[in-house]
Amino acid sequence: MVTRAVTQLYDDVLRPSGVRVTQFSILATIGRMREANLKQLEDTLAIDQTTLTRSLNLLERDGLIERSPHPDGRVKAMRLASKGARVLEIARPLWAQAQDQVLRELGRQRWADAQRRLAHLLHLAVEKRRLRRKRQHMPARSTPRRAGPRTPKRHTGG
Repeated sequence: MVTRAVTQLYDDVLRPSGVRVTQFSILATIGRMREANLKQLEDTLAIDQTTLTRSLNLLERDGLIERSPHPDGRVKAMRLASKGARVLEIARPLWAQAQDQVLRELGRQRWADAQRRLAHLLHLAVEKRRLRRKRQHMPARSTPRRAGPRTPKRHTGG
């Protein structure tokens, strides 16, 4: 509930820019990195690949980002399009306005405490996801059969 409420607050403030806070985060990250591939964005933003791909496709469709040639053709690299850079210029001060509003309401000390706790929670969640992925990508190993009680062989005579 908290996530939805805070997201809505930022979305409301960002509305004049035409992007939502999740799109803003992706644009700002790509802008900061100049160029980013799917894996870099996934790791930096802690967004699952499916959600990220969907968001990137929408941003590309709207002309905010564009594919960037990459030596490895399998890598999906993205950079800001000129339209994306203009939108980011409009959105940054709006985001700062929303951030200032949150800081005024919550207070800087509470904000710092919340940030620390959320960073810890993020670390735990990302680590858990990393371990789950690692297990999924490990080759299946056969589990040894558990030794149960042995049934004595019957001799039928002989």
